[in-house]
Amino acid sequence: MTTFDDRERGFEKKFAHDADLRFKAEARRNRLLGEWAAGLLGKQGDDARAYAMAVVTSDFSEPGDEDVFRKIMSDLDGKTSESQVRAKMSELREVARRQVIDEAE
Repeated sequence: MTTFDDRERGFEKKFAHDADLRFKAEARRNRLLGEWAAGLLGKQGDDARAYAMAVVTSDFSEPGDEDVFRKIMSDLDGKTSESQVRAKMSELREVARRQVIDEAE
């Protein structure tokens, strides 16, 4: 083995690790967003948890955040504004990122 091969394997492992953390943080953000929206919808307990998981799975429809955004906006139907949902998505992205990083350490 050469030093170059070792470095290449190290970069590949770091890339895979970073991608895994991004995926976990995105799923966590979506769950937190779903919990927030469930509260606005008056859902509690198992209904709130089920709704949050529905938000998480809605992210698998297409790449990016728009599928989650559309689901939340459709479900909330006038209970909040587009800018409030986008602001909450941004806020919770940072919260989720910190939580996932803290758990990984």
